Amino acid sequence: MPPVAVVTDSTHYLPRPLADSEGISQVGLYVGWKGDASQIGERRELEMDGFDDFYQRLRSDPELPATSQPSIGDFLAVWDPLIEAGNDVVSIHLAGGISGTCEAARQAHGLLGERGLAERVEVIDGETACGGLGLLVLAACAAAHGGHSKDEVAARVHEARARLKIWFCLDTLEYLRRGGRIGKAQAWLGGTLRIKPILSLEYEIVPVERVRTAGRAFERMVRYAQELHDAGADGWVVQHIQAPDQAQRLIDRCREIFDSEPVFTSEVGPVIGTYTGPGLIGVGAVPREMLA
Repeated sequence: MPPVAVVTDSTHYLPRPLADSEGISQVGLYVGWKGDASQIGERRELEMDGFDDFYQRLRSDPELPATSQPSIGDFLAVWDPLIEAGNDVVSIHLAGGISGTCEAARQAHGLLGERGLAERVEVIDGETACGGLGLLVLAACAAAHGGHSKDEVAARVHEARARLKIWFCLDTLEYLRRGGRIGKAQAWLGGTLRIKPILSLEYEIVPVERVRTAGRAFERMVRYAQELHDAGADGWVVQHIQAPDQAQRLIDRCREIFDSEPVFTSEVGPVIGTYTGPGLIGVGAVPREMLA
């Protein structure tokens, strides 16, 4: 039985040392202001060493940056060496409801089929992003490192997705509105944008609730963490965008709730941040047993 390599795209936002230690292969999405040759012009997200300059410009530039999915060739460039090294591949990607990334992966998979290699790669729409995608990838890694087959690793991913819960709070709906990724939260645009929306991602953006103040939104995220704990989802993560103090407060509260350290914490990068804007904080979890 061939060993299984785990591949994902750059929107997982796992801390780089963790991704490297797990042996995760990555395909980068692209983001930036078209025609701009500066440091924060259009480039692969994986090549960015930090996000501060990008978010500083995002706050002030009247034009949103463009994001684009990897090319078919980008996927093959990652998969082919893994296959040639004797691995099967499980490739887990950003929700198809907000990106064409997974569809591009499927097209690349079709080209593998023409070479008689389709059975070596399993493409999975993670139907999530950011911390949720990171947890699915870590679940896949746990199964792969345990010597499981490609089909067994894929089954672990699907089981983890069924048990994954993740919420995030935004400072404003404005970036989702401008970027056209607002999904089922579209109905909220009939009122004021001066709310603190709490959302989830289940293939596409799903509205959960809206509150009037940042303080109330934060406390609602804490209560959600408690609900995760009570439901047995104890492998938890916290992420943010340009909100380290708020994220640290949430981490501290979650430590009290779960009586454990997070699986990881990190900042969400520009591909997703283009559509959510600075100020995001998010919390999510799967049962920790899915990661072992």
